[in-house]
Amino acid sequence: MTTPPEKPTPPVPCRNLDEVRANIDRLDGEILRLMAERSFYVSEAARFKPSREGVADRARIEDIITRMRAKAEQAGLVPGIAEAAFRRMIDGFIEFEKDEFDRIHEKD
Repeated sequence: MTTPPEKPTPPVPCRNLDEVRANIDRLDGEILRLMAERSFYVSEAARFKPSREGVADRARIEDIITRMRAKAEQAGLVPGIAEAAFRRMIDGFIEFEKDEFDRIHEKD
């Protein structure tokens, strides 16, 4: 049984620009760690896809974007920022997954 994720601590106002930057740097590190974890699962997906053409699933991408826009709004983030970030991230991971697909299936 998995445990639900902890609720994030709400942000608090900073006293100066150095605190702002330190918090942004901390969050960037967390985002990077999550992207690395995501890359593991993207690589896993490449093992299960029957063809390189199947790597980019446009219907799934649009479902993700719709879901992330709604979650962004609930979280207090401008949905367009979430959409732009996710589209760019997904595009990068599609290229990564194509490379992984080629690497994994070169033996076939």
